[in-house]
Amino acid sequence: MAEISDVAVDTAAVAALVDDARAGAVVTFVGAVRNHDGGRDVDSLTYSSHPSAEGVLREVAESFRGREGVHAVAVVHRVGELAIGDVALFAVVAASHRGQAFSCASDLVDRVKATVPIWKHQHYTDGTSDWSNLP
Repeated sequence: MAEISDVAVDTAAVAALVDDARAGAVVTFVGAVRNHDGGRDVDSLTYSSHPSAEGVLREVAESFRGREGVHAVAVVHRVGELAIGDVALFAVVAASHRGQAFSCASDLVDRVKATVPIWKHQHYTDGTSDWSNLP
C-alpha cells in the first residue's frame, strides 16, 4: 500500500494493512511536523506533490517487497496544509526479524524523501516562508 493523501493519516488503519502472521517485528515511522527547522521557529507547512508522486511512491514501496524477511510495507505521505504535530509521513514494515524491519523502514523513508516529487513550503512564525525539497 502506498498513497498520497490530503487528509489526516489514520496510522492504526495503515498499520493494520501489514498484519502478517509470519512477521516477528513490525516497525513504524511517524514523520511529524516539527516547530523548528534550521534554528527558525516553524508555524506550519504545506506539502505539494507532482501528479506522478503517488505512482513513484508505489514504485518505491514495491521495490522493498522482495527484500529478505520483509512481508509487507505500507506508506502514506500527506499533502496540503499541515499544523505542528500533524503526521506528514507514515511508514510501516512487517518482517520476520527486527533488524530486517528496522533496516527496511529506514531505507524506505530515505528513498521516499529522496525520490518522490513532494515539496515542502515552510511558514515561519516571523511571517516569512521558504521552499525545500525543490528539484
